Amino acid sequence: MKTKLLRVVVFVALLAGVALAVLYRDRFDAQALASWVKNAGAAAPLLFMLIYAVATVLFLPGSVITLAGGALFGPVLGTLYNLTGATLGATLAFLVSRYLASDWVAARTGGRLKQLINGVEGEGWRFVAFVRLVPLFPFNLLNYALGLTRIPLLQYVLASYICMLPGAIAYTYLGYAGREAVAGGAGLIQKGLLALALLAAVAFLPRLIGKLRKQPMLAVPELKRRLDAGEDLLVLDVRPLDGYTGDLGHIAGVTHIPLNELEQRIHELDAYQEKPIVTICRTDRMSTTAAQMLAQKGFANVCVAKQGMTDWNQNGYPIER
Repeated sequence: MKTKLLRVVVFVALLAGVALAVLYRDRFDAQALASWVKNAGAAAPLLFMLIYAVATVLFLPGSVITLAGGALFGPVLGTLYNLTGATLGATLAFLVSRYLASDWVAARTGGRLKQLINGVEGEGWRFVAFVRLVPLFPFNLLNYALGLTRIPLLQYVLASYICMLPGAIAYTYLGYAGREAVAGGAGLIQKGLLALALLAAVAFLPRLIGKLRKQPMLAVPELKRRLDAGEDLLVLDVRPLDGYTGDLGHIAGVTHIPLNELEQRIHELDAYQEKPIVTICRTDRMSTTAAQMLAQKGFANVCVAKQGMTDWNQNGYPIER
């Protein structure tokens, strides 16, 4: 009873805090933040990180604070304070969410949502690293969403701190360069170009990380060996019907679900949620897409047959038509 009451109190306090933050949002700007921090004297860094943490919990825009951190403390200390404050706030939001609702969500989720949560938990720190490196996800909301999973706290904190570093460096330096431009400091062109280069590097991260997150490949001879050994794995052929029954044929005993039907029929694969699945097509283009779709739905052990049925045929392995 006391636990439930405490959760209600925390939830009401959080709602009240968010409501006040929204109501007085216009008063929260870089100029006001700079005034508060400068008046704190030696405690300015601590106050700044505390403000950053509270702002993160209350859904206030972190970009304003990050730019202000660069302007107030410079590129090096500014990055340190920004990164520490953002991680502290992200951790507080994560813990609040986990305390308030993780048990409730775990007891009531099923179907596709449960598969999605299982997929996130299966990747663990790697998922946290991905969403921190790729700044395409709403930061404040994501902190609460991740608290609903069973990702270990230490993995969450370390992955967040390390993988938010590139973005923190870029935006802190942008704030510093802006301050130098206003003050008329030396080397404005070089600082401006460096700021743009850092932002370009952060913008390129989604493409780089996307390549690094490609599903693992399985060579066709290794697939044949595992099938001959009687290993309990599912070979999922995702070609359209004319490809499945065409000249390349198909492997005996495979499961055939065309890629364009996979999302609607994915429940047919529930028995292999934790077992090995190998996706295959003519080469590996469609099978890679299928493997990524399965991974996103929570299937824990998915890989792609490299060069698919083309390589299978070139090796002279038996087929059916």
